Amino acid sequence: MIYFDKVSKIYSPTSIALEDVSFNIAPNEFVSIVGQSGAGKSTLLKLLLAEDRPTSGKVFFESNDVHAIPKHELPALRRRIGAVFQDYRLLPHKTAYENIAFALEAAGKEEEDIKSDVPQVLELVGLVDKAWHFPHELSGGEKQRVAIARAIVSRPDVVIADEPTGNLDPLNTWDIIHLLEKINDLGTTVMLATHDKEIINSLKRRVVTLEKGRVVRDEQRGRYVL
Repeated sequence: MIYFDKVSKIYSPTSIALEDVSFNIAPNEFVSIVGQSGAGKSTLLKLLLAEDRPTSGKVFFESNDVHAIPKHELPALRRRIGAVFQDYRLLPHKTAYENIAFALEAAGKEEEDIKSDVPQVLELVGLVDKAWHFPHELSGGEKQRVAIARAIVSRPDVVIADEPTGNLDPLNTWDIIHLLEKINDLGTTVMLATHDKEIINSLKRRVVTLEKGRVVRDEQRGRYVL
């Protein structure tokens, strides 16, 4: 489904984000991309979203080289890849409901579909009672759950989560991880980028370990051993 083929990203001779990275992700997998800060985790995700281009190598989504897709077709690709970030990226002057609905509006969905789909994902993430709260009225964990709801409301094939628990306390951290597992159980491929050793070792899922931009381990039931 996703294939990184000998991918390198070099910003300068002293700044090599990725070097000759190759691995694939099958449909419905839950894969953790792990490594210390600066290992190249976020760069991988940006390349998949075509927010950046590799210096060499190719990134495939299904059979498509994402960097050969015409610019006007990129929004359609990105709608198939839901993204969640450490800083939530919610619109501050829109409620939880409106933040989620905005993703559907941007995709050109009809009002009838929006009124049907948004309550469903709010229920999935456990925030029906917070639908009309603004971001400043929500806890960090609730904001991240809104962000996840926004990422999945268009029913993407893949959800990528870049350090989604980085700003959360332990209780909310596990709520978010369990929610990502639930999404995966419902059939969505999940790519989790994190440096949290406890999360990785508890998940007992596939782990791809990056070190200084290179894949140093790829284990089906991996542990974080850096």
